[in-house]
Amino acid sequence: MTKALITGISGFAGSFLAEYLISLKKYKVSGTYLVSGSLKNLSSVKDNLELTQVDLINQEGIEQLIERERPDVIFHLAALPGVGSSFDKPAETIINNVAAQVHLLEAIRKAELFDCRILVVSSADVYGKIAKEDLPIDEETKFYPSSSYAVSKITQDFLGLQYFLSYNMKIIRARPFNHVGPRQSSGFVIADFAQKIAKIEKGLQEPILNVGNLEARRDFTDVRDMVRAYELLISLGKTGDVYNIGYGKSYKISKILQMFLSITRVKITIRKDQSLLRPQDLLERVCDNSKFVKLTGWKPEITLEQTLKDTLDYWRDIV
Repeated sequence: MTKALITGISGFAGSFLAEYLISLKKYKVSGTYLVSGSLKNLSSVKDNLELTQVDLINQEGIEQLIERERPDVIFHLAALPGVGSSFDKPAETIINNVAAQVHLLEAIRKAELFDCRILVVSSADVYGKIAKEDLPIDEETKFYPSSSYAVSKITQDFLGLQYFLSYNMKIIRARPFNHVGPRQSSGFVIADFAQKIAKIEKGLQEPILNVGNLEARRDFTDVRDMVRAYELLISLGKTGDVYNIGYGKSYKISKILQMFLSITRVKITIRKDQSLLRPQDLLERVCDNSKFVKLTGWKPEITLEQTLKDTLDYWRDIV
């Protein structure tokens, strides 16, 4: 059995990745989590996991974990994930995401785990404010970061490259585009729509949905397809290299909203809210996934319609 460690295992993507790895029956899965409340995401597989509560900012704690577990593969997902919240907490976002990864990579280096394959999960946000002529976005597209979160992810990305170049560590970098689905926390557009609609349906909120910019276009991939991609990369990715992961098609946010409204149980009024607009909101983002697809043969299996239904049903169950 391959020993797999997932940082941030109880989070949105981490929990689905844990479930997927266990389903393959070739991984012994362990992971780190930060707060006990998030463990509900792992309820279906908790008996098949080894879990450690540790803040990756705690250098001694992560070094002890790596020395004890000595994993064969590591999926580094733990990070403060919010683009929107990074405008309010820029220093915290950058310091947390960068320091956590430095501590992890240093722990691996000190333990001399030079055969361990490591997936560093960066983000398509590194590309930032892209001109229309630069679409779709491939791995050679220049960076124009428009948030502190994006800057933190550029640093994580390049730290992965640096440790590969300096120490020949077996690091592969992923730049996922928007991944969505059940368990995603509020603060992201699809999760926010679903949460508010579920509350309206239960009479917990007046039937008015406040919205921000509906003209932006994003490339959405179901989180369950995304974690399949992560496993393919840890297995097949070329060390030192970087890969975009995304559906390869963009949808206008107004279209997403229309799709949600078509499956709601009540009539909802839409109202523009200027407070929901970000200081920088990018017009369009769409992934050129050809490099990754050529390497792995991956393709999304879950339709956007199914993703939206599953996300709304998830929020219906918990609000």
